[in-house]
Amino acid sequence: MIKIAIQGVKGCFHHAAVSRYFEGCHYKLMECSSFREVSSSVAKSDVDIGVMAIENTIAGTILTNYSLLSEYNLRIVGEIYMPIQHHLMAFPGQKVKDIKEIYSHPMALLQCESFLEEHSDIKISKYSDTAAAAKYISKCNKKGLAAIASEDAAKEYGLEILSKNIQTITRNFTRFFVIKNSSKKENNFNKASLRFKILHTTGTLSKILSLISSLGINMTKIQSIPIIQRPWEYSFYVDIIFNSIKDYEMMKERIQKIPCLHKFSIMGEYKNGRIRS
Repeated sequence: MIKIAIQGVKGCFHHAAVSRYFEGCHYKLMECSSFREVSSSVAKSDVDIGVMAIENTIAGTILTNYSLLSEYNLRIVGEIYMPIQHHLMAFPGQKVKDIKEIYSHPMALLQCESFLEEHSDIKISKYSDTAAAAKYISKCNKKGLAAIASEDAAKEYGLEILSKNIQTITRNFTRFFVIKNSSKKENNFNKASLRFKILHTTGTLSKILSLISSLGINMTKIQSIPIIQRPWEYSFYVDIIFNSIKDYEMMKERIQKIPCLHKFSIMGEYKNGRIRS
């Protein structure tokens, strides 16, 4: 049985991502209060695997999680894209008009901004996790309190859904990384996450991107992250998808010869997890 660390408690979206990615496998969850705790647990081998959200189609990239992956030198071995549906839930027997305060994770609150603006008289309280917020109001057993969380969380903690699918954008997805502390190379991969730093030299980033394009490799994401205590300096994180391992290996060899590129590394090589409709 593998042990998997997630941020949150049973019923959260990380739990749902684990259930889908490891469908049919026996696993034990380690519930963590923060992404740093997830990263530390994976790095220290307290668990076999960690699952960590990295970006959302509404709220954007979770920049601190890229920093944690670098800080703890963790390897990306997989990814999964999950549809995210937020629901307003409360102790049974209430209506939306009865709610005085809503608890949820800041990212979930951001993703439900339009709904919350329509109910501006309700107090908003940030919580560590969506499912943890549901668990909290369930334990309170008190009217007037609600949580924004998943349908699984409502079932897990005996709450009634008062309003379904309250996310601002209907097609709301979160991308999760599957992470390990092992440097063992995965087999059967067609996607990679790269990390590098460049000096302030004209055209260096353009040369890197041109090289990737010239080899027929599809760049699906580029993200710059400020380097702490180094004003106006950035690390770049790039995701690429390729059909030919030969082209990929050629890119790795040629990219490191570009002047002014520093600290180039492969954060992970894994199977593209996005299922296109």
